[in-house]
Amino acid sequence: MTRIRGFPPIEEDGARLLILGSMPSRESLARHRYYAHPRNAFWPILSSLLQLPEAGYEQQAERVARRGIAIWDVLKACVRSTSLDSDIEEGSVEVNDFPGFYALHPGIERIYFNGAKAESLYLRHVLPALESRHARLPHRRLPSTSPANAAMSMQQKREAWRVILEEERQ
Repeated sequence: MTRIRGFPPIEEDGARLLILGSMPSRESLARHRYYAHPRNAFWPILSSLLQLPEAGYEQQAERVARRGIAIWDVLKACVRSTSLDSDIEEGSVEVNDFPGFYALHPGIERIYFNGAKAESLYLRHVLPALESRHARLPHRRLPSTSPANAAMSMQQKREAWRVILEEERQ
């Protein structure tokens, strides 16, 4: 199996919120875009909540970053045979440089996980190595926006993700 590598974060100075996925899907890797699968609800949900006008990927990413929201993945690289998080080979994981990220973004106040796998990878592989200030950042798991999370409707996912909008205003 091939080792896959993720992307740099979508970020701007002054980021306050951090949304973390696990690792880009095959479709995202092929298109060099976060959440590129046409049935992934991430961009429609975020655009709706932030009331962003419809636009292309680059412009949407830029608009979200300007709102103080950074987007990244827990993993820098791993071995995975499909796009499913459950297929990530645990012994192959390489996490992103979170101490470096937090040094560049001291204003990060909250972390949101796009699904359970992102949360478990962060708690197991990242959190133990962080300095206490960053280890204490409030975090919350949100339902995965992936089409693999078919147990929830788009509306149910959107309602759960509304917390970002509420906390962004604080």
